[in-house]
Amino acid sequence: MGDLGNSTVDFHPKKPGMDKGGHEGDFGVTVEELCSLMELRGAEALQKIQENYIDTETLCHRLKTSPADGLSDNPADLEKRQQVFGMNFIPPKKAKTFLQLVWEALQDVTLIILEIAAIISLGLSFYQPPGGDSEGELGSNAGAEDEGEAEAGWIEGAAILLSVLCVVLVTAFNDWSKEKQFRGLQSRIEQEQRFAVVRNSTVIQIPVAEMVVGDIAQVKYGDLLPADGILMQGNDLKIDESSLTGESDHVRKSIDKDPMLLSGTHVMEGSGKMVVTAVGVNSQTGIIFTLLGAGEVEEEKKDCKKGWHSLLFLTVTYNSACLITLSPPTIAKKQDEAVAMEMQPLKSAEGGEVEEKEKKKASVPKKEKSVLQGKLTKLAVQIGKAGLVMSAITVIILMLYFVIETFVIQGRAWLTECTPIYVQYFVKFFIIGVTVLVVAVPEGLPLAVTISLAYSVKKMMKDNNLVRHLDACETMGNATAICSDKTGTLTTNRMTVVQIYVEDQHFRDIPRPDQINPKTLELITSAIAVNCAYTSNIMAADKEGGLPKQVGNKTECALLGFVRDLKQDYPAVREQIPEEKLYKVYTFNSVRKSMSTVIQMPDGSFRLYSKGASEILLKKCSFILGRDGEARAFRPRDKDEMVKKAIEPMACDGLRTICIAYRELPADPMPDWDNETDIVSNLICITVVGIEDPVRPEVPEAIRKCQRAGITVRMVTGDNINTARAIAAKCGIIHPDDDFLCMEGKDFNRRIRNEKGEIEQERIDKIWPKLRVLARSSPTDKHTLVKGIIDSTIVEQRQVVAVTGDGTNDGPALKKADVGFAMGIAGTDVAKEASDIILTDDNFSSIVKAVMWGRNVYDSISKFLQFQLTVNVVAVIVAFTGACITQDSPLKAVQMLWVNLIMDTFASLALATEPPTEALLLRKPYGRNNPLISRTMMKNILGHAVYQLIIIFTLLFVGEKIFDIDSGRNAPLHSPPSEHYTIIFNTFVLMQLFNEINARKIHGERNVFDGIFSNPIFCSIVLGTFAIQIVIVQFGGKPFSCSPLNVEQWLWCLFVGMGELIWGQVIASVPTHQLKFLKEAGHGPAPDEIMDEDLAEDEEEIIDHAERELRRGQILWFRGLNRIQTQMEVVSTFKRSGSFQGAVRRRSSVLSQLHDVTNNSTPSHVVLSTANATCAPGSESLHSVNGTS
Repeated sequence: MGDLGNSTVDFHPKKPGMDKGGHEGDFGVTVEELCSLMELRGAEALQKIQENYIDTETLCHRLKTSPADGLSDNPADLEKRQQVFGMNFIPPKKAKTFLQLVWEALQDVTLIILEIAAIISLGLSFYQPPGGDSEGELGSNAGAEDEGEAEAGWIEGAAILLSVLCVVLVTAFNDWSKEKQFRGLQSRIEQEQRFAVVRNSTVIQIPVAEMVVGDIAQVKYGDLLPADGILMQGNDLKIDESSLTGESDHVRKSIDKDPMLLSGTHVMEGSGKMVVTAVGVNSQTGIIFTLLGAGEVEEEKKDCKKGWHSLLFLTVTYNSACLITLSPPTIAKKQDEAVAMEMQPLKSAEGGEVEEKEKKKASVPKKEKSVLQGKLTKLAVQIGKAGLVMSAITVIILMLYFVIETFVIQGRAWLTECTPIYVQYFVKFFIIGVTVLVVAVPEGLPLAVTISLAYSVKKMMKDNNLVRHLDACETMGNATAICSDKTGTLTTNRMTVVQIYVEDQHFRDIPRPDQINPKTLELITSAIAVNCAYTSNIMAADKEGGLPKQVGNKTECALLGFVRDLKQDYPAVREQIPEEKLYKVYTFNSVRKSMSTVIQMPDGSFRLYSKGASEILLKKCSFILGRDGEARAFRPRDKDEMVKKAIEPMACDGLRTICIAYRELPADPMPDWDNETDIVSNLICITVVGIEDPVRPEVPEAIRKCQRAGITVRMVTGDNINTARAIAAKCGIIHPDDDFLCMEGKDFNRRIRNEKGEIEQERIDKIWPKLRVLARSSPTDKHTLVKGIIDSTIVEQRQVVAVTGDGTNDGPALKKADVGFAMGIAGTDVAKEASDIILTDDNFSSIVKAVMWGRNVYDSISKFLQFQLTVNVVAVIVAFTGACITQDSPLKAVQMLWVNLIMDTFASLALATEPPTEALLLRKPYGRNNPLISRTMMKNILGHAVYQLIIIFTLLFVGEKIFDIDSGRNAPLHSPPSEHYTIIFNTFVLMQLFNEINARKIHGERNVFDGIFSNPIFCSIVLGTFAIQIVIVQFGGKPFSCSPLNVEQWLWCLFVGMGELIWGQVIASVPTHQLKFLKEAGHGPAPDEIMDEDLAEDEEEIIDHAERELRRGQILWFRGLNRIQTQMEVVSTFKRSGSFQGAVRRRSSVLSQLHDVTNNSTPSHVVLSTANATCAPGSESLHSVNGTS
């Protein structure tokens, strides 16, 4: 499928008249006819079908397909259909080229400032003032500068440009590899989705991309339709079309009222069969994509012209801790937004977008920023402000000192011919200021987050976690509670009937057929064969001696397996009564908790078969079959006795109990089929079976690990309370001596609502801390519980909740949770759409691995921060004090950029790729409000900074005496590099390298080498950096301001660097709790700030012009602001595009997507808003401010 992305062969709707015969490729119908048919709904569609094709069967005939047997598996026929009607594939957006990414990296404000300064410096270095020796007139500042050196003045400018190029290429490469990873993830998700079609009269699962027009597809509860089609047979089918129409009500589909099924819509109830009529770009969703794609090309052309305006219009708003960069959408953003738009069809195709947005604003809950992003953004802004102030002061002091020294103390006059030389000094000071800023702002932070997350996501794939939203991985590390389903997650989902109550007897094992009355046996066989979805089947085992394969719903497979155990033949019954002959089906849903099927008997009367949860169905039974196979009255006291004798013992063994019943209905008078309550009543109970679903062997250990890691596991299930309690005890969720609550959904609902029936948070707060099992719960109960735990304030740390779900109705709970896990095998498409992570093996122990990776991400970021901030503090102080005292920074611009490269890109790679260890599960979760930088880390940062500063200042002021070399202080403008300053630079870098090893531990551990060889990336980066450092010092020369050092000087530098490791042990010996003065840093946004966000959003719309001007000035200095934003956009692209499930999958609503876009710090105006494309450059900034709401 990957190859299809690059070819654009069959993707565009064909034009009429391709074949002279008027119909394409011998089919009796054209693409256009089918497309126009699919645009109609309801009665109009039925009328069109009658006018053009008489009925659906004739349409099938024209499409050369059989309604019963489907298409043949003939490859030539399938290929021909793909050529004529197109493939079921929507081509993805073209990936950004490497050059585009380079161009984007070049947009960084600070890099632009550096480039300009370097170019000015270059230009001036070639300028020879008249009179030849004017430079000498600058007195004390000019040394004996020989000719060769004067000519080497251009080197610094060139070196700066070169190092800028280096930074740009590294950034672009990182972005490129992330994009590549993301595409890989996307194609993996695409290949996962399969769909059931009938070919050669057998039902097979094929990848959705292989579906063709004319296929007969089986649709069932929970499917996301991958193509357009017309319904041919349906049972109680209800579709959620909100992704196309915006209508939230489910639409009932039937052959005689509205048979049109559209791609991208969700099946919420029922089942049926459809003939596929449009695929890929010709389907309703595909048409919308095509429109979007066309709209984009023109927009991009306009954008190219606006590229430079956008730089000027960088404005920043501090939305509490949320950093948003508003600018007219540059090409970069256009692409990101296109991905967002690609996710789903536009709701606002009719243009009601604005009103929709207003409506939604009130109803859609704001998707919170991920915990780590919030803390990091806030920290980056604080550090950025500090760096800005420091660099400004540095420049001002340098300039003042120079002016006072030259023109006041020495009393020189300003000579016009010397102006370029003065300017050259000012440029040099300016470059020093910018380099202080470059080093001060940790623009490597977002990079570290992205690398760490991308690395984790890749590795988590191997641990059966398919991450759809990148930040879910990090949030998982903070999880304090997991609400898990029982079936399939904690249990194996391989169900078998092991006990049975029939004819007043309780069999602990499956009885022999001769132990049951033949009449009852026949009823059991028919009731199960007919009243189970025909998609559920027992197949022969894959390998000899293996267990038979269960296909379809596992509970139904258990019942079909039970029929086989009774030596009966259920396929024979299904052949007699094919699916088309079923008179009426009441499909299973979470409200009914039962399924009923009506068939017409040969004499014209009807029979209803029903199966469902025993306690629900037994209430509807008035009779029961006795030993003679005849029905007798079933009184309330008989029910109680049966519950005591059979159902409770089964439930206590952890079995699910299912009741099977039937009822005869007369043909005259015709029953009122819509009155379900009357129809499914007065039933005759045939049997109650106990189904075992054994606990997965690895689950108890996984749950023990969770509990040790401070995570509470709760079980939320639809089973009855006894079964749930028994399974919870087997898993270790509840222990006999614990104080815990197990309750049913009914009871839970009663206790959390007040007299008016409203849910009260205080009431939930009384229940959830002790609640461990919620049985007989509906999806709404699950959502209420999750919301209640998240919104609770009774514990000081806000709870971070993970939820697992597989059913369509779990959607709301999965969306509400901080992290939603959907089941890859048993999960419906709807559940997968709503989730953040898909468990490809449906196994609870994979969740524990996700927790481990999540905590590892958090720790990796903290390690990186600890290292980065030490470098920041030292480099800024050294550059600042050095500049103030010696009028020159001891670390030159190019050296600073090299240090920046080491500590940003390389360190983020080295520290962000540490593999997780089991030890991570031995501590409690950090929680939402925990600071990123703990007291211990603050101790390490300041401790190492003190050591480094002492060493560097000692070298700066007395270094020349220690090493007996010339002093490098007060050197003239273009003087050659000195050994003195080279030793300072070399020592500084080596101290960082050894401190990088210290930074591997953040909890005060002593052994910093522990597990160092399990991370080859770390080792190779440290050794690689050391090697490059040797090259720079020995051969860097003028560009790097380095003079080669001898062996003795090298050994001293190394010795001082290694002192970092010994000093680290000294710091570890100081007890943190005694250092009361240390403050933590990097807290999450405070609650009041979060509340302020909404106010800030409204304020944004009325920012006046003056304020914007002010902010524009402020922003030009922000190092890495653009980069931070780009990185966050990459993260959010991952997030958004991760949710682009396959060729024709998308999120259920545009507006929820828009909401995500807004909150991921990208402007939310959509690609299609023409107002944006046409607004004058001057008004763009304002437009985008208004767009963000």
